[in-house]
Amino acid sequence: MDSKAPEQDASARPLKPERVALNVLALCFTLALLGRGLGESFTVFLKPIAENFGWDRAEVVSVYSLTWLAGGLMAPVVGRLFDRYGPRTVYSLGLLLLGGAFLGASHAQALWQLQLSTGLAVGIGIAFIGNVPNSILLGRWFGPRLPTAMAIVYSATGAGVLVLLPASQLLIDYVGWRGAHQIFGIITLCLLVPLLLLPWRLFATGSPHVTRKADPDLVDDGWTLASAMRHHAFWALFSTFFFTAVGMYAISAQIVAYLIDAGFPPLQAATAWGFSGVVLLFGMLGVTQLDAMIGRRPSVLLSYAISILGIILLWLLQYYPNFWLLGAFVVTFGSMIGSRGPLITATAMKIFRGERVGTIFGTIAIGSGLGSGLGAWAGGLIHDWTHSYNPVIAFALIAVVLGMIPFLVVPALRR
Repeated sequence: MDSKAPEQDASARPLKPERVALNVLALCFTLALLGRGLGESFTVFLKPIAENFGWDRAEVVSVYSLTWLAGGLMAPVVGRLFDRYGPRTVYSLGLLLLGGAFLGASHAQALWQLQLSTGLAVGIGIAFIGNVPNSILLGRWFGPRLPTAMAIVYSATGAGVLVLLPASQLLIDYVGWRGAHQIFGIITLCLLVPLLLLPWRLFATGSPHVTRKADPDLVDDGWTLASAMRHHAFWALFSTFFFTAVGMYAISAQIVAYLIDAGFPPLQAATAWGFSGVVLLFGMLGVTQLDAMIGRRPSVLLSYAISILGIILLWLLQYYPNFWLLGAFVVTFGSMIGSRGPLITATAMKIFRGERVGTIFGTIAIGSGLGSGLGAWAGGLIHDWTHSYNPVIAFALIAVVLGMIPFLVVPALRR
């Protein structure tokens, strides 16, 4: 009996890191769902806030713009804090900021107060529980399987949209936009308690199978932020993040309002865009699977082509507002809205792997934050100037094409 015990222990031991890895994946998914869902919920709050205060579209969208701008600018800081203090501190600060921001926003009486709370504070909070810390933590557990793990976590954006957009509309209908903000703030702060009780020392260590693995393609060449910024791949990835975010957020910030103006009821518009969360999961996993089958560059280019088709369908919706065209738009645009994220993240972490990968990837991710903020603000401003969505859609289309170009011409990404 005793002689068999070591064999049983040996056979059981390799399973433990896998179970811990799945727990880490579930944690990152939950945090991403909360962060992105709360951030995207502002698209539902846009019209009631604008009607409450009498602000024009650009003024209200500036709050949404600041959310993603602040998150992008904080990305390298978050990466550095993660490298130095670990995930427990970073994630806890994120929930604290989010909860306090929503409670503060529920009492806002001026635009600058919403910009400070729902804009800056929410954006920074999302960055602290978002893609940068999740990418670093998952990289310690999944190694070469990181693209698949990141695809699952990125799909949390869609799950958050699916759950929180209709929930936001229902809360607004029953308790108003201020009451909805209060409820979001209280729930987020309550989640801080179970977060602090998790086994963070175990989570932060990483899988021994990943940390011990010597992959000749992923050697730490001693990258620093300065040396990474001198490499053409750094700026190629930065520009891809930037222009893609400009195009996507120029549209996504106003999709619910656009659908309502096209003739769809408010709850139906919010639910339809929320359903993009379902198709996003399949889009994420589908593009990641294609990456393994046909290669990264063809997979990324195909995702851009489907996004462009979705933008065209959105343009047609204002002239032919029907269920089938709406469904086709949600499937095409919604499934691809973040599908490139896991592949671009994995590419960056493969090229610049090392002790400073958090700081380097966080700096690259500034492109996404800048693009998101600029795209959302520019889309609102263009709508105010022209009183039409057509120039906004054209602006978004050009930006998405520009985001695709690095994968066509940059050597490091073409490979």
